[in-house]
Amino acid sequence: MIDRRSFIKSAGALTVAAATHSLWLGNAFAAQADKPKKGGHLVVGVDNASSTDRLDPAFWFETYMYFVGSQMFNNLVEIDENAKLAPSLAESWASTDSSKTWVLKIRQGVQFHDGRSLGAKDVVYSLNHHRGEKSTSPVKGYLDPVSSIEATGEHEVTIKLTAPDVEFVWLLSAVHFAITAENESFDKGIGTGAFILEKFQPGVTTLTKRNPNYWNSERGHVDSVETLAMNDSTARVAALVSGSAQLVNRVNPRIVSRIERMPNLKLVRAKDSMIYTFPGLSNLAPFDNVDGRLALKYAIDRQKIIDTVLGGYASVANDNPIFPSNRYFAKDIPQRPYDPEKAQFHWKKSGFSGPLTLNVADAGFPGAVDAGQIYQQSAAKAGINLNVVRVPDDAFWNDIWQKKAFVSSNWANRPTADALLSLVFASQSSWNESAWHVPEFDAMVKAARGEPDEARRRQIYHDIQVMLVDQGSEIIPLYADALDGCSSKIKGFTSVPGMPLSGNRAAEKVWIEG
Repeated sequence: MIDRRSFIKSAGALTVAAATHSLWLGNAFAAQADKPKKGGHLVVGVDNASSTDRLDPAFWFETYMYFVGSQMFNNLVEIDENAKLAPSLAESWASTDSSKTWVLKIRQGVQFHDGRSLGAKDVVYSLNHHRGEKSTSPVKGYLDPVSSIEATGEHEVTIKLTAPDVEFVWLLSAVHFAITAENESFDKGIGTGAFILEKFQPGVTTLTKRNPNYWNSERGHVDSVETLAMNDSTARVAALVSGSAQLVNRVNPRIVSRIERMPNLKLVRAKDSMIYTFPGLSNLAPFDNVDGRLALKYAIDRQKIIDTVLGGYASVANDNPIFPSNRYFAKDIPQRPYDPEKAQFHWKKSGFSGPLTLNVADAGFPGAVDAGQIYQQSAAKAGINLNVVRVPDDAFWNDIWQKKAFVSSNWANRPTADALLSLVFASQSSWNESAWHVPEFDAMVKAARGEPDEARRRQIYHDIQVMLVDQGSEIIPLYADALDGCSSKIKGFTSVPGMPLSGNRAAEKVWIEG
């Protein structure tokens, strides 16, 4: 999922330094200094596509639509290769009243694909698209603290909050906050992006062509992009090896050594980029009590999953969703070990006799089926009868996730701790995958969001992490590294910490040599 990072560009704004780690594998390469070449047809294989996909960002669900949508739309801001907040359609932003009111200056001279000029009213319309009681947008919660969004000039937008939020502008980098023209349907795909929509066949393919009027002269090099829906990891790698795709996401760690030996291919590793999770619905047994949750946290052999399923391309997580690279990461919380005896103790105390069904699909996270089987074996040693059921990838997000009691899932890193916590654990979030409804938690997240004192803010985030580690209804066994692959003819493919496919914008960043 990410999930998954650093400063706010404003007068007197907060500076956030995020530690990042990236390692190039195979034929090592970084952002090339070569002059980009125009032309060529780029074919990309991406997973987590669905026949129900839409171009409306309020309904974007996973990697495929993030990547496709980013070809057609821009955000106000984005995260760059150094994990810092960078301008996009917003050239600058500032707050003059302790982060309760934010003023954004909108870039001038930008055209939508149909020739209309970008203005403040388009931004207001696009952001408001995610607001309202009936909105099911996954980023609706990010805007719940907003009291008003107004065009205070032809190219100026003022956003007022009900409470201070020192990192609010960071949230606008979320891929869902794409910008379209005022009163336009997002499903038409009319944006300001590097590529114009030619064909969209949900769950199959998307074809775009280069936008000749793209405002960013440093991007948008290839003539066209064909994004193929490839949910099967084996099919993606096969397409890369055969040359039928020049770029793919989520390379299986087990075949990294094979790819390394191929001089015509490249791999990039972004360390600790995603959390792989097993969320349990906290309103259903055995997750409706702390003992049931603790039993399942002690019953998983995290290191064995990393070694066996991920080939070592991950690090052990402690049921903590905050990434180690985040400056608020609570590194002093003791790591919970695999302990069958403690698992058995808490399982009996929970009063749940089982069996418990774990529904898994590689759509949930790559290797989820194998990880589930290892989990089943380790839990059995604690007397926990874990029934692992493999479900189809295509139906997973619509029919299984948030509907079954225990499933597989994943999240890419997010630009701030608040962004991840508000999206995945806040009571009102439509993506609260464990049905975690704890008023005390919501209050702490809100308090941290507006706390100007750094020491107090850090303590609140520490307490939040302790709560999730000890009481949360998600088993989070590991932080996974992101592995993307491409042809050696692809240049300009950079790594954005915590995000696959160069921050979902590889299509507009790369060019083709030869």
